[in-house]
Amino acid sequence: MESIATNLQAIRSEIEAACLKAGREPGSVRLVAVSKTKPASLVREAFEAGQIEFGESYVQEFLQKQGDPVLEGLPLQWHFIGHLQSNKVRSIVGKVALIHGIDKLSTAEELSRIAVRENLQVEYLLEVNTSGEASKYGMDPRDVLPSFETLHALPNITLRGFMTIASPDPASALEEFRTLRLLLGELKNISPEPEKLTELSMGMSGDFEEAIAEGATMIRVGTAIFGWR
Repeated sequence: MESIATNLQAIRSEIEAACLKAGREPGSVRLVAVSKTKPASLVREAFEAGQIEFGESYVQEFLQKQGDPVLEGLPLQWHFIGHLQSNKVRSIVGKVALIHGIDKLSTAEELSRIAVRENLQVEYLLEVNTSGEASKYGMDPRDVLPSFETLHALPNITLRGFMTIASPDPASALEEFRTLRLLLGELKNISPEPEKLTELSMGMSGDFEEAIAEGATMIRVGTAIFGWR
């Protein structure tokens, strides 16, 4: 079994190759190491191999891991990448660098309410269901632009872009990533602050090359770094 350091080096090399193939700068894509279900000791091992950004999907597990003595004092950047229910928002506000999984207006409103109460500025991504699969969370792409004025007006929270989980089929995934990229372009055209809309969180262990080709700024990789869960 390869070490986490070896796996990270391999993934970074693949990211660089995918960027060069797409005519992009390798530094334009950030790697979020998906550490859900993995112990704090492996997060530390990845950190010691140079990884800073980590993605968690379950609120209770994240809180336990964040407070683990093994990680105490480390300058980690946590991303919450799972589906976030409104009643769990207050548990993670102020504890993560970016929330990826806001999938409807009511959750964004709760996020704003908590951020105002805590006097915090919170950045988030809107999850969009580009595949149309009923099993996946996310706002319908057709509902994003009509909702933007309301989303933009919510205080203390800033929409930075989109997140999606694509279909398993690479050809379908490529089209879905393209849909998200084009949607971000449309949103920039109507936004009073287009410079803040910079992020596309898309692509995982099996499809990040396609995601990078379509403009991903963040890819979420777990299995290829930490092994099977």
